[in-house]
Amino acid sequence: MTEVDGTWSDEAEFAALDAGVDGGQEAEEAQLSQPVLAVVGRPNVGKSTLVNRILGRREAVVQDTPGVTRDRIAYDALWNGRRFTIVDTGGWEPGASGLQGAIAAQAELAMSTSDAVLLVVDASVGATTTDEAVAKVLRRSKRPVILAANKVDDQRLMAEVASLWSLGLGEPQPVSALHGRSSGDLLDKIVEALPDAPREGTPTAGPRRVALVGKPNVGKSSLLNKLTGEQRAVVDSVAGTTVDPVDSMVELDGQLWRFVDTAGLRKRVHTANGTEYYASLRTKAAIDASEVVIVLLDAAEPLSEQDLRVLTMVVEAGRACVLAFNKWDLVDEDRRYQLEKELDRGLVRVPWAERVNISALTGRSVRKLAPALRTALESWDQRVPTGQLNGWLSDLVAATPPPVRGGKQPKVLFATQAAIRPPTLVLFTTGFLEAGYRRFIERKFRERFGFEGSPVRINVRVREKKPKGKKVK
Repeated sequence: MTEVDGTWSDEAEFAALDAGVDGGQEAEEAQLSQPVLAVVGRPNVGKSTLVNRILGRREAVVQDTPGVTRDRIAYDALWNGRRFTIVDTGGWEPGASGLQGAIAAQAELAMSTSDAVLLVVDASVGATTTDEAVAKVLRRSKRPVILAANKVDDQRLMAEVASLWSLGLGEPQPVSALHGRSSGDLLDKIVEALPDAPREGTPTAGPRRVALVGKPNVGKSSLLNKLTGEQRAVVDSVAGTTVDPVDSMVELDGQLWRFVDTAGLRKRVHTANGTEYYASLRTKAAIDASEVVIVLLDAAEPLSEQDLRVLTMVVEAGRACVLAFNKWDLVDEDRRYQLEKELDRGLVRVPWAERVNISALTGRSVRKLAPALRTALESWDQRVPTGQLNGWLSDLVAATPPPVRGGKQPKVLFATQAAIRPPTLVLFTTGFLEAGYRRFIERKFRERFGFEGSPVRINVRVREKKPKGKKVK
């Protein structure tokens, strides 16, 4: 519940709010199908930096350490009026095993589902055996390939650029992702290689956006893979495998959802550094861009400070929320009793959140997520008519009036639901309402109208006292 106080001088403001002023509700627009460009290459050649240069904004996480990007991440790009989807991938090393093998598999999958491929090579190093192996695979593919010779910051490296003809992928395009040198020429080549329509259309019109958040190694990527039925996100026992948000289209109960797997939050954003800092920013942005958030909690472990920090981010963002208790198959009777006590203490800010007990590993009850998501979103979109709201509020205030403050008892004159997404009530009063009384109103409001799974914000507008004196005609 967010409590914002202000003043109002007359009923004109109330009339404007009651007329349906709603800053949180926007019409869903169908997205047009766009051709897809996959960006591949060995680790640390500057793929993510080049992606940011193409996008014209810092979206992909970048750090001077090999292997920062691990999953395949999709972004919308625009150049000369042409829209296309660009997919950033982890470092591709054919024949790799373990975690690197999983990362390489994501790159190969991105390539197989794209309409064109951008191979990024470090011109300052030249063609390595890994580059040659990657080029060999790309030559066998039936997709257009653009060869980008990155890190060409000046003319001195043009001789090394010319040597990349040996990869057999056509003319290498010199570019500096860091400084932007020749990035426009590269984009012209990309747009020229892309078809007007994607090879395989994917229905993207109107799926509800779901952010999957939680502390590191709680099982977010495992749950996403279970829901999609494929190895969509890289999973490893090492905590923090996911760095960028990963988008996936998931069908649950006959409905299409857009799931976003996010990086696990280890530290506060302002105290994190390097990769963790940018990953935290991406996670926060994913929450802000979502409509409903699944907060994944480890049922086998006590609630941690990280869990509570994630919940705070969701509440402050005003998003609908579902709490998914993962690893429920590891919870015995003693742990369930202990967990109930922890929830009573730790989840005081979100007693309204929908709860589902699941196991991402075995698939136990994951299908119950869809009804919980729908309930939360219906509440998030729900609006109570002003007449019905004020009739209920009058009876409530008459039975339990606000506490006296400063020798005076404030009156609640009327109320309106000024917004949805999240539902926001505005109370017009003659004086300040104590926080405890606001919480009381919210509790009774939920008992009467529902709103399971959605935050409810209550704002108070205190009537401005008119100055004493004669009226000027």
